[in-house]
Amino acid sequence: MTALLIFAILAILLVTGMPVSIALGLTVFAFLFGFTGIPMDSIALKLFTGIEKFEIMAIPFFILAGNFLTHGGVAKRMIRFATSMVGHWYGGMGLASVLACALFAAISGSSPATVMAVGSILIPAMVRQGYPPQFGVGAVATAGGLGILIPPSIVMVMYAVATSGMVVTGPNGEQVMSASIGTLFMAGVVPGLMLATMLGATTTYRAWKNDYPRMPRAPWSERIKAFRESVWGLMLIVIIMGGIYGGIFTPTEAAAVSAVYAFVIAVWVYKDITLREVPKVLLASAAMSAMLLYIITNAVMFAFILTSEQIPQMLSSWIVDFGFGKIGFLLMVNVILLMIGMVMEPSAIVLIMAPILYPVAVKLGVDPVHFGIMLVVNMEIGLCTPPVGLNLYVASALSKLGLTEVTRASWPWLLTALCFLAALTYVPEISLALPRFLGLN
Repeated sequence: MTALLIFAILAILLVTGMPVSIALGLTVFAFLFGFTGIPMDSIALKLFTGIEKFEIMAIPFFILAGNFLTHGGVAKRMIRFATSMVGHWYGGMGLASVLACALFAAISGSSPATVMAVGSILIPAMVRQGYPPQFGVGAVATAGGLGILIPPSIVMVMYAVATSGMVVTGPNGEQVMSASIGTLFMAGVVPGLMLATMLGATTTYRAWKNDYPRMPRAPWSERIKAFRESVWGLMLIVIIMGGIYGGIFTPTEAAAVSAVYAFVIAVWVYKDITLREVPKVLLASAAMSAMLLYIITNAVMFAFILTSEQIPQMLSSWIVDFGFGKIGFLLMVNVILLMIGMVMEPSAIVLIMAPILYPVAVKLGVDPVHFGIMLVVNMEIGLCTPPVGLNLYVASALSKLGLTEVTRASWPWLLTALCFLAALTYVPEISLALPRFLGLN
């Protein structure tokens, strides 16, 4: 009854159109004042201890790095490189959009930013080339979801923050540690590349089936030139991943280094941003960071209320006693997250649902890293489903197509992503093989 009461209050507030962050905060205070005797000083203490985590600092730095790269010409150079490599294949420009999304995802950490950066260039270019606008919109809107799966990923940082410090027990009563950001980043590499390949295959098949135009094969001199122009942006991938796993710096320090590096290449190497424009980028990054940090603050209090009322523990016991088992539980989680993903923003979903579902998953023997990647893929699909799929809105704005038409155009690629989610859910080695090979898990 307590759990139903808490979520009923939250649902009523969300239905009114209230922002998620404010709805979370009001739910906590309504429950505190009306239905529990938890002292307010313990809430204040938990509020400050919950957000003073070093890992949270990675979020504003990755946002800042992504904004420098989005406002600069890094995406344009990556697209030129991708097009020179695969433009002559069936659906070449669509395939180039998938490859460009994968490359930009590896330096931005944001899905809507990836759609905006790649789609603003390639969607009009595909229309000029003779492709139907729906083809380009469908490919870019779904491939843009790679922005939160291929590391670095802001949503992975959110999951690590939401589950860090939780004392959970495994199926045999042993204590299980939560997943680190570094391990999650490495676990996202193989699933990200695998999904990018599947989306690329879908793009090629549809182009071959409908006999869409192909570009002339680019000579190697042009490919080398395009690579040399884009190498400064691509080097950020090496700096982030190489620095973390070479033991040079932590993921949070890597985020700070990436922000400085992105500033240097955008302002002084590529010279796409002037020093006069830098304050505008800083202000936009600060606004986005403040929004996410406010959500985190309220989600920390919400998770504290759930934990103090023993709701995750009772849910875990109920599911185990009911006999769902690991297979049934993971299926239920996917259905729930896909439904919630249609109406809520990924960061808020992870911060609300991870503290509830994570203890149950561990109790049933699900690896924390595998569970985290599964959540991220669900969030990725949620970004491409109506009525609140951010990627769809960005693609709609870029293409001037209606939301319904964009949604219909995205279905072939969305179906591919759902097939990948099913494989990832029940084949944990897809996400765990690389971290285990490197001794991280």
